[in-house]
Amino acid sequence: MYNQLQYISQGNTIQEQLYSIHKALDNGCDWIQLRFKNQNAREIFTLAEAVKIACNEYLATFIINDNVHLAKQLDADGVHLGLSDMKVEEARVLLGKTKIIGGTANTFEDVLQRTAEKCDYIGLGPFQFTTTKQNLSPILGLQGYRLITEQMKIKNIQIPIYAIGGITLENVDSLMETGIQGVAISGLITQSKNPEQLIAQLNDKLYGIL
Repeated sequence: MYNQLQYISQGNTIQEQLYSIHKALDNGCDWIQLRFKNQNAREIFTLAEAVKIACNEYLATFIINDNVHLAKQLDADGVHLGLSDMKVEEARVLLGKTKIIGGTANTFEDVLQRTAEKCDYIGLGPFQFTTTKQNLSPILGLQGYRLITEQMKIKNIQIPIYAIGGITLENVDSLMETGIQGVAISGLITQSKNPEQLIAQLNDKLYGIL
């Protein structure tokens, strides 16, 4: 089963991105989704190559947002695709059966679509308002997750669901009680002044204190 904590990278420059990614890796997050929008191809490749090396050192899962061809070129662990990105079927042909393909969803209908497309996991959100992403889809809130996971049980749909969008430490317990697999965190980790404590607390909530 996949990690319960995913970190989605932030930063407007290669240096900012690497700083935040190393902050996550150094302090116990072992799933990195590289998200570096609106940059030229050379910068994206340079960053992705460096993140691939870092994830290998930490034995962390390395997922690239949107860019299937780059994921193939660098032999990343997989990709995460938005609803308007490359079709999952096309990505599967390019990447092969062993790579992870995650997909974004906002509604139960999206979940049905992603399940039919044979995504490996779904990033379902947004939970609440976040400044991380432009053109935000309708906010789900706790009730939205409860309704969707209940509908999934009725239809016997079994696919890992990750909550995403404006999640705080205080939200994790109630979100996990809805039956999801885990959470995808971005700004909370990026902006943390004490990432070691924060990630330890997140992992305690997700996995239980060992």
